[in-house]
Amino acid sequence: MNQRYPLKDCPPSPNCVCTLATRPEQVMPPLPFEGDATAAIARVIGILERLPRVRIVERRDNYFHATFTTLVFRFVDDVEFFADSETKLLHFRSASRIGYSDLGVNRRRMQRLVKRIARTLD
Repeated sequence: MNQRYPLKDCPPSPNCVCTLATRPEQVMPPLPFEGDATAAIARVIGILERLPRVRIVERRDNYFHATFTTLVFRFVDDVEFFADSETKLLHFRSASRIGYSDLGVNRRRMQRLVKRIARTLD
């Protein structure tokens, strides 16, 4: 985590993806957004609040942290979003709390979410 971005880098394990990851295999592109960073975060939260097994843990104007609980084994994954008002980019991080490999669960989750979110940010 640097001063500008509240998102931590991914650990060396393959169970994390982040728009700011330093390892190429863990990077996903950020989402551009129009308008206000607070409004962009509110739109993303609105999407997540309609999903099952999601809990918003912390919320600030341009940042939030949520947890996703898997259906079968009840594993908890942490998902964070940060809307950068200067660059107009929505950054995110999704990581498993335990284990080494998640068999691509975090990446697939974020790919699905990114598609949904992108439609609301245009």
